[in-house]
Amino acid sequence: MKCQSLFFNSPLSQNQSIDLLYQDEALLVLNKPSGLLSVPGRGEDKQDCLSTRVQAQFSDALVVHRLDMATSGLLLMARGLSAQKKLNAAFENRQIEKRYVACVAGVLPIDSQWQTIDLPILVDWPNRPLRTIHPEGQPSVTRWRCIANEIQTQTSRLELEPLTGRSHQLRVHLQALGNPIAGDSLYAPPEVQAHATRLLLHASSLSFPHPLSGETLSFQCPADF
Repeated sequence: MKCQSLFFNSPLSQNQSIDLLYQDEALLVLNKPSGLLSVPGRGEDKQDCLSTRVQAQFSDALVVHRLDMATSGLLLMARGLSAQKKLNAAFENRQIEKRYVACVAGVLPIDSQWQTIDLPILVDWPNRPLRTIHPEGQPSVTRWRCIANEIQTQTSRLELEPLTGRSHQLRVHLQALGNPIAGDSLYAPPEVQAHATRLLLHASSLSFPHPLSGETLSFQCPADF
């Protein structure tokens, strides 16, 4: 189908459009821009979000998963409760594959082989919404590999595959690796934050079984950085 743009003039989010990449009777696949909430937050200034915009045009659209406000890329919504239950079950059973790309600090060797970060993540209660690595945290596993690097800027481009779905998982794991994501205002030091005006993390690939047919659907959405 032809890509549509869902855009509502709002003083809270100028120049933010959501690309509708796919739709059928059971689901929607969207490309969320960086800087837009996935769902409403607390306070009047946090009501403009992807789910609210989408539901204005698709009244049966329901949330299945989220992306951090600062993260861009592929996001899936169900249409109706039945599809939502089936897609939620697919997430719980790890039938949904998600991959991301990120630009991180440091020059890492390019390698086609996947490496694994297996570090538990815990809410940093005194400093919420931050998360931290802690032995009493939830099990959290991320696969990663370096696909490009740049000596001049001292950065690397990584492909990432979260095997668990903890809040801020990729950001916390890459900080623990010693390679925080460029533009990360929460977990990167000031000099790494200054590499970009936004978090350079993008959900680039999504694959899942269709909730009605069971057919595997796969979507790709290249990052714009």
